[in-house]
Amino acid sequence: MEKSYLSFTKSLAIGLCILSLSACSGMNTTQQRTLSGAGIGAGIGTVGTVMTGGCVTCGAAIGAAVGAGAGYAYDKTR
Repeated sequence: MEKSYLSFTKSLAIGLCILSLSACSGMNTTQQRTLSGAGIGAGIGTVGTVMTGGCVTCGAAIGAAVGAGAGYAYDKTR
């Protein structure tokens, strides 16, 4: 029972990774910069809240929102 669960979990994780990589192929530069900003912002927000002892989920969400906005604004000013 446990071995089949692990096999299913691995298969699901691999499938999700492949799907997430293929989802970014047709993006324009604005979408790419917005997504990159969101990813970087989420990472920085997570690390910052872990270091300060705050709510990790809140920090990641706020960081992603700020990063997405910054990436979008950066693209529009270029």
